[in-house]
Amino acid sequence: MKNLITFCIIIISFKINSQEISTPKLDSVISMEEVIIKSNTILGNKFVAKNRTGAAYFLSTDELAEFYYTDINRAFNKISGVNFYEEDGFGLRPNISIRGTSPERSSKIAIMEDGILISPAPYSASSAYYFPSVARMQAVEVLKGSSQIQYGPYTTGGAINFVSTEIPETFKGKITTSYGSFNTGQTHATFGDSSTNLGYMLEYLNYSSDGFKSLGNNLNTGFDINEITSKIKYKILKDSNINQSFELKFHYYDEISNETYLGLTDPDFRTNPYLRYPGSEKDKMDADHIQYIFTHEINFSKKLKVSSKFYHNGFKRNWYKIDDVVFDGDSQKIAKVITNPNQFAGHLSILNGDLDSESAIKVKANNREYISKGVQTKIDYHWYGKNKSFNDLEIGLRLHYDEEDRFQWEDIYNINNGSMSLQNYGEMGSQGNRVSSANSFATYIMYKYKIKGLTISPGIRHESIKLNRDDYGNSNPNREDDNLSSRQNKVSVLIPGLGLNYKFNNSFSLFGGVHKGYSPPGSSVGQKAEESINTELGVRFAINQLSGEIIAYRNDYNNLLGNDLAATGGFGELDPFNAGKALVSGFEILLNSTILKKFPISLSYTHTDAKFLTSFGSTQDIWGEVNDGDRIPYIPQHKLNTSLGFKTNKLEFNLNANYNGKFSTLANGSEQISSYLVCDLSINYIIKSNLTLKSKILNIFDEKYAVSRAPAGLRPGHPFGIYTGVEFKF
Repeated sequence: MKNLITFCIIIISFKINSQEISTPKLDSVISMEEVIIKSNTILGNKFVAKNRTGAAYFLSTDELAEFYYTDINRAFNKISGVNFYEEDGFGLRPNISIRGTSPERSSKIAIMEDGILISPAPYSASSAYYFPSVARMQAVEVLKGSSQIQYGPYTTGGAINFVSTEIPETFKGKITTSYGSFNTGQTHATFGDSSTNLGYMLEYLNYSSDGFKSLGNNLNTGFDINEITSKIKYKILKDSNINQSFELKFHYYDEISNETYLGLTDPDFRTNPYLRYPGSEKDKMDADHIQYIFTHEINFSKKLKVSSKFYHNGFKRNWYKIDDVVFDGDSQKIAKVITNPNQFAGHLSILNGDLDSESAIKVKANNREYISKGVQTKIDYHWYGKNKSFNDLEIGLRLHYDEEDRFQWEDIYNINNGSMSLQNYGEMGSQGNRVSSANSFATYIMYKYKIKGLTISPGIRHESIKLNRDDYGNSNPNREDDNLSSRQNKVSVLIPGLGLNYKFNNSFSLFGGVHKGYSPPGSSVGQKAEESINTELGVRFAINQLSGEIIAYRNDYNNLLGNDLAATGGFGELDPFNAGKALVSGFEILLNSTILKKFPISLSYTHTDAKFLTSFGSTQDIWGEVNDGDRIPYIPQHKLNTSLGFKTNKLEFNLNANYNGKFSTLANGSEQISSYLVCDLSINYIIKSNLTLKSKILNIFDEKYAVSRAPAGLRPGHPFGIYTGVEFKF
């Protein structure tokens, strides 16, 4: 691995940052929107986010720097309309929901990096076991509501775009390093330069920890992550209006994390929430991700621009983790044992190391490889019409292929004196031997018409998708076609939408929209996609030193899809299943105040009412038995975040308090996660203009709280932790 890292450091790559377009200054809104259009962003800055026809949030470089975030969950706390539940306490595998979409593995939102779908296999296996590291990001963009025509295939809740470090205009660099609780360290270094025609950027990130959970024999429960990013850009500048640029981006990620699906029973959690059962001793994630993006951009004139991206993402991981436990010849899934500890007391005794047993623990090698590749093009043409109107026509096309290759097995372990030892190797492919794939062709047309204070933005998206699954059988490691079982599903859908924004003056605007929500189905023949009708209405205001927005929304599902994920206690087959009708409604409040100039204050509140409108249930349904009117699990009704800052020329304090309301983990409400309040504090002190001392305290009151019951048992949030470091700029 070290040799590969060394090799990657010397590889220079390319990516595209669009040229700024100069335009007549007809009004401030028009001129600003023209300037910020870039091929790697969907918003570009806070101004655009506040002037879209749909709800959006731009998480800026300054906001990310307040707590020098490494956990995306904490970074998203301040954004209304975004819910999540934690899993590992460090944000390695987030479970994000936007406006009530199912949060499991963030599988119902479009996740992008630099405008490219970044999930391992967005169509055929959308569960995001790989997630971009927020620590290396320049900004994070979140779209919600009626602005989703441009970014599929998941158009119900929204889209998230991570904007990576850009190539600087002049030579500059930065080194940030920190160390703190649980032997947690981070080193982030980046530098780059640009000349008239050529620019480059190199970046390295290491993030590691011993973990805060206790496992027998003082075994490590943490992780070690290394990332390398490089970009190189070449511009062709001519005297004419036609300018071109070429950019190549390369990114490499490797992770070793001693993480498990095995949580705790309620009694054990109350005794010690940071305990890990000895039965999870061998659990480990070994993952590698590699990305190439080649971007070509051409400006034919001040009005016409075309950008094209060719991309390839490869992700390989083997999450080696306990799956079953055997007691007295009876094999049970760990989720069932943890949920019913009295019924399976013998099985639990093996898990917690109280009972020695031979051939008692089945550890599955969840070995999978993913490919995601394609080409996408965006054409943007704008012009000015009568009465100083502004017109913009955007056309996008994407040809995409992705696949998931499963080749899994299961090893058998003994456990003695709380320590595991290998008994038998499993047969390769015996626990999953199949390839799922998807071919898609997506197009969209978006038109924006702006006159005086009114902006109208209609659009339509078309998705044509072919989903395949080839199952070679559990006793066919050589993948001979004689035992091949195949299935295929094809869908074609039109996704329309309309957004409106009316700016009464510089202090007040009204916006709203309606669009069709869509999530692709699985490969089962004839399975229907998830569809919904989504509406929103909101106001934005800026009165003296008080600004904000208030938004109400409603999503009517006619065919909600659930996912059979091991991460939520299912069988891990990833097959979607029909959950019928559902209704998600709510409202979002965002307030910012600088009434006291040195004490900026912000508040965000999210109210989400997510309910099933259809009764159903089976042994495979991860939500349990569902009745009409039950709440959709893992979505809290209330979420509140407040932050208070204190800023001088040298010193900056930031206090953040996050309240997460209770939520059910089964539809009938028989299992719940209690509400909790967690406060974080950061202190940044500027020693010199290029040298800053950075410190933060997470969970300053050492709140002991549960974040979920998935994948298998109660899991704790991050305990009290102190982290200190320095940032040096050059």
